[in-house]
Amino acid sequence: MTPDFDQLLDQRGSICPMPVIALAKAFVDAPESRVLLLTDDPAAQFDVPAWCGMRGRVVEWSGDAPDGHGAAFLIASAATDLDVQ
Repeated sequence: MTPDFDQLLDQRGSICPMPVIALAKAFVDAPESRVLLLTDDPAAQFDVPAWCGMRGRVVEWSGDAPDGHGAAFLIASAATDLDVQ
């Protein structure tokens, strides 16, 4: 089951580095959104978590794309200790 998301970003057919570039652009206008990235680039399994670590984001969920073609990553803002007060 695919979790809830605010934006869908279908980057299937794009290869590295385009999926993470598109992901970065998606957060410009909506920095607190939850983005579901769809990709069929094998490098995404490494690139997406690395990009998240550099940008203060987290992969909340990953799995098969809803239609079974490629992979899906749910990206959101990283929770910090400062958020809990």
